[in-house]
Amino acid sequence: MSCSETIASYAFRSLGFGERRLPTTDITLCDQVTLIGSGMLWNIYFGLLAILFGFFSAQAIALAKASSNKAIRKPAEWFIFVFRGSPLFIQFFFGYFLFLSLKQAFPLFGNLTDAWLGAAIVLWLNTTAYSAEIFFGALMAVPKGDLESADAYGFSGWPRFRRIVWPTMLRLAWPAYTNEAIFIFHSTTLVFFSGFPALQQKGDALYYASYFADKTFNPFIPYPILACYFVLVTLCIITIFGLIGKRLNRHLPQGRTKRPRLMSQIFR
Repeated sequence: MSCSETIASYAFRSLGFGERRLPTTDITLCDQVTLIGSGMLWNIYFGLLAILFGFFSAQAIALAKASSNKAIRKPAEWFIFVFRGSPLFIQFFFGYFLFLSLKQAFPLFGNLTDAWLGAAIVLWLNTTAYSAEIFFGALMAVPKGDLESADAYGFSGWPRFRRIVWPTMLRLAWPAYTNEAIFIFHSTTLVFFSGFPALQQKGDALYYASYFADKTFNPFIPYPILACYFVLVTLCIITIFGLIGKRLNRHLPQGRTKRPRLMSQIFR
């Protein structure tokens, strides 16, 4: 099988399309690159879903933690404490068996034991807790001078939050939140090594890398391929979040650092 035929057969295998049988003999580099890349689709799906939903829910939890109402503040504090205080791997196991119990009691929740939904929920809750602490710290760090200026201009309530507090909170939290987005994307490798099964070998990138390492008895090819894929996606995250960060800080003076010339560095 040529490389083009391999790509046509295995490019979307992790989603259930194409050739179902995995190569067992004469495994080529193209086989490994294609199938591990196919599995990356699941990692991107889990990471994108967790970041997208976690971004909004984390801000709601952060605002709840900053509330003066104890009935609102305490549940938010306990939610953050529980998910930040326990390992993500254990949360996957606990979540799977919790969803399994719900499935047995209520057939309506049958899809919760599938990785595409159940594992995504666990990742969403986990990143919500960590991101909420980041946004809460940024909310507490909003300069008092900004708030006093808002009061002087007559801003109060929702307009004050939308125009002054929220943009400043995002600007202060964005570098740390970028690291959290990278961390939660890397954590997607734990999905199919926890309680959530890979149905019909529809696994993620690490699932296929482990398969090739077992079949070829050579882990020094599939795992570096896997690492390269993660580095590429991480660079995309850094680039996108960096552009958003520049947009958030567009009103601040941007100092330009003049790079020294090569010749002046040599002859000095």
